[in-house]
Amino acid sequence: MSLDGHLDALRRKHGALENEINDMLTRPAPDESQLTRLKREKLRLKDEIEKITAQTRH
Repeated sequence: MSLDGHLDALRRKHGALENEINDMLTRPAPDESQLTRLKREKLRLKDEIEKITAQTRH
């Protein structure tokens, strides 16, 4: 997979997690442990996207 393709895949996963988190937050009693896990994964993806983007600028 090309670097651009990898970045696109990461961004899609990040967006899907954001949607899933937002959906959970609209529920009356969201599962806090699952919500925490999703937020951590979303942050991990964001960090990976930023790291790859910074490396390609140099």
